[in-house]
Amino acid sequence: MEVKTKYGNLTYCSNIHPGESWKDHFLELKTYLPKIKSQISPDQPFAIGLRLSDEASLSLMEADHLSEWKEWLQKESMYVISINGFPFGGFHSDVVKENVYKPDWSTQTRYEYTKRLFSILHELLPEGEEGGVSTPPLSYFYFDSNQIESNQRKEKCTQNIIQTLVDLIRFKMEFGRVLHLDLEPEPDGLIGTFANFIQWYEDQLIPQAFTILNREFGFQKNNAIIQIKEHIRLCLDVCHLAVTHEINELLLTELKRTGIKVGRIQVSSALKVKFTEPTESILEVLRPFDEKKYLHQVVAIQNDGSKISYRDLGEAIANGVSFGDEWRIHFHVPIFLESYGSLFSTQEELSYVLEEHKKFPFTNILEIETYTWNVLPESLQMSMESSIIREIDWVKKTFGIS
Repeated sequence: MEVKTKYGNLTYCSNIHPGESWKDHFLELKTYLPKIKSQISPDQPFAIGLRLSDEASLSLMEADHLSEWKEWLQKESMYVISINGFPFGGFHSDVVKENVYKPDWSTQTRYEYTKRLFSILHELLPEGEEGGVSTPPLSYFYFDSNQIESNQRKEKCTQNIIQTLVDLIRFKMEFGRVLHLDLEPEPDGLIGTFANFIQWYEDQLIPQAFTILNREFGFQKNNAIIQIKEHIRLCLDVCHLAVTHEINELLLTELKRTGIKVGRIQVSSALKVKFTEPTESILEVLRPFDEKKYLHQVVAIQNDGSKISYRDLGEAIANGVSFGDEWRIHFHVPIFLESYGSLFSTQEELSYVLEEHKKFPFTNILEIETYTWNVLPESLQMSMESSIIREIDWVKKTFGIS
C-alpha cells in the first residue's frame, strides 16, 4: 500500500506515543514506526503525523537534532505531513484534563510555540506538499466566569491567530509553500462546535483579518479572503463533531457555502451509549471510562429531544440518566469497532465522513487520532503496535485500498 493514496496522506498522530522531551519521543518513534511501516507500507514511503510538545520543539531546533531526525526519516523512507500542536505539554501526565488548553491562544507563548512548529514542519515536509499544524479551539470555555471575560479572551485569541496568518502569508511569499493552521472545535472549547467555528470565522476572523492584511500587504477584500481561507482551516475531528451531533449533510453544505477548507480529517470515533437496558447496569459498564487523565465531555439527548452538556463523564454519571436517553462521550475509542458489549461508538458518523471524502476529497491529510489506548478498560487494550495497525487497516478497507 502506498500511504499517500488518491484520497490523501493516510497517517496516525504520534500523540499516542509518550515522551515530552524530544529525546524520549524520538526513542518511542524509532521503536514503533519501523515495525508499523513494515506491515502497512513496506515498499512505499510512510506518512507521519507528528506531535511535538513545547519542550520537544525547542530541543528539536537545537544542535543537530533536526538534521538527525531528517536523516533518520530518509533512511527509513518516512515523511512528516502534519504536526499536532494542540497539547503544549504534559499530554501523558497523570492528570491532563483542562490543562490541555493551556497556554491558550490569548497568550504570546501559544503563538511562539505554534510559529516554531511551522518552522519545523517546513523543514520536514516533502517537496511540493502542503502541511498543517492543528491547534486548540482558541481556549477552554470554563476558564472565564462571565461573558465579558470570555469575549475579551476570544478577542485576544483572534488577534494572535491573525498574527499567525500574517506569518504564514509572508512564509508563502518567501518560500512558495502553503502551510495552514487547523483549528479544532471541541466540546467546551471557546469554539465548542462546528457552528461556533463558522460563526467566529465569518463574524470575527475575516473582518478583522481583512483590515490587517490590507494594511500589511495592500490586499483588497477578495484577495484577502482567499489568503485567509488558504491558511486558516478546519481540523475536522470526527469524534468531536459526533459528540456535538454535527456530522451530517449540513456540515458539508456549510463548508461549500463558506469556502472554508479542511486542513485535515482527524479520523476518530466517540463513545456512544444508548440507555435501552436497565440504566444502572449500563452505568456500571461505563464507570471504568471515567478516568482521571483526560476530559470526557458528554452531550446527552433526552427522551424529549432536549440536550444537556456535562463537563466530564463523572459529572454526567453523578447526575443520573433516564431510560431511552443517549449519551455521546468525548472518548477517542478504537475506530474499527462499532460496539463494545452494551456500549457503542460513532463509527457510523466516521464512515459517513470517509464516504463523502471518497466522492469529493476535501483534504490531503487523513490522521487517525485514537490516543486513549492506555486508559481504556483492560478488555479493550492490546499492544500499541497491533492497535495502530488495526486502525489503519480499517481505514484502508473503508477506502477499498489493498
